[in-house]
Amino acid sequence: MAFGETFSEETGEFYKWLLEGGYPELAVLSSGIRGSNEAVTWLIKNKYPHFAAFDNAIGGSEQAYKWLLENEHDLLAVFVDAINNNMEALTWFKKNNLEIFIHLSRKIRNFRENQTFDYHKLHF
Repeated sequence: MAFGETFSEETGEFYKWLLEGGYPELAVLSSGIRGSNEAVTWLIKNKYPHFAAFDNAIGGSEQAYKWLLENEHDLLAVFVDAINNNMEALTWFKKNNLEIFIHLSRKIRNFRENQTFDYHKLHF
């Protein structure tokens, strides 16, 4: 839940909690989704390439999406689909009692729909 709150908070307290509470990869992933090139580089460098691919797949990279599937990160691929409002993915999460991912996908989708993205962002 804290990860999802990083997309709607103004104070940064959830981001800070993730960063200092043992989940720096989720804090950095949030930064990546927000458009930070440095975050994506950090994810790759610190052995979280699946989160870097996830971030790029959200942004529409077919190569990153394919990488997720080829490297058995199917849940992240379904999460990408849910963020992009794919009804099959949302139904799959509901059917498998993973409603948290529906909530998170809405948070990320709402954030993305209200942001302007930097087209210079690194491509996976």
